[in-house]
Amino acid sequence: MEQQNLLEISDLAVEYQTDDAVVHAVNGINLVVRKGETLGVVGETGAGKTTIARSILRILPNPQARVRAGKILFDGLDLMRISEKEMRKIRGNKIAMIFQDPMTALNPIERVGDQIAETIGLHNKILRADAQRRAVDMLEMVGIPGERYDEYPHQFSGGMKQRVVIAMALACKPELLLADEPTTALDVTIQAQVLEMMQSLKKKLGASIILITHDLGVVANICDVVAVIYAGEIVEYGTAEDIFDRAAHPYTRGLFNSLPRLRSSERRLKPIGGLMPDPSNLPAGCKFGVRCPHAQSVCHAENPGVRETEAGHLVKCFYAGGEY
Repeated sequence: MEQQNLLEISDLAVEYQTDDAVVHAVNGINLVVRKGETLGVVGETGAGKTTIARSILRILPNPQARVRAGKILFDGLDLMRISEKEMRKIRGNKIAMIFQDPMTALNPIERVGDQIAETIGLHNKILRADAQRRAVDMLEMVGIPGERYDEYPHQFSGGMKQRVVIAMALACKPELLLADEPTTALDVTIQAQVLEMMQSLKKKLGASIILITHDLGVVANICDVVAVIYAGEIVEYGTAEDIFDRAAHPYTRGLFNSLPRLRSSERRLKPIGGLMPDPSNLPAGCKFGVRCPHAQSVCHAENPGVRETEAGHLVKCFYAGGEY
């Protein structure tokens, strides 16, 4: 049986107004997240990944950011058209976010248990004592002893802080979890534990996840579907198998070529040359054209449309899937 769509993003365009220019952060994004699915959003720093997540929750900086176009449907409800009061009922309750840095996501002068209980109390009409009991349960669910409820963030390691942030995000059993680089600040061992825990909680709660990362190893571990973002556009989209086994866009291939391989005889990595284009002055043609070793004259003159190289595998390139 085909999974139902939980989230549908259509033609989303977001820009930031600065004193000097307009920054085009997201440019016509289309995404679908099905119920129970994990979508990986991959790309370099500054590609627009976090802006997409913040657009879903409607927590973009105001007044600098502006959603120029697009529609975001969550379970059939257009999040762009509902009131702020209605949106507050959804944030943290139906859609929750794990923020990138656990060090700054927690209030340093409040007990960690109270911070989780406050989240629960905001969305549920329950007594404070009941909210505290549920907060203890959430701490234990993420592997933190309940007796640490009364401790403060400085008493926890980086990995434990991240577990607290995850417990807070999952406290109201959201249908959609936005995880923004949830393992970046963690060492490899703790990273593996956090990913395993997220997978376990996903199955237990039946939630969908959007995992924002630049780490292809993390994507390979837990993602069903992958969207590769470059300069605010999705340049390749498909199942994890499509992306890892049959990468078709030169940028995606470049990302894989930048990774070390244990069985390779190559003595040097092959990084992608150059930098992403200035988002306030994007090129007319393919956004990757200036860095692409295979670019032709048409690539610099026209923006390539999206091509389907196989069922569900979409690529934004004139020569998608070909041998360059």
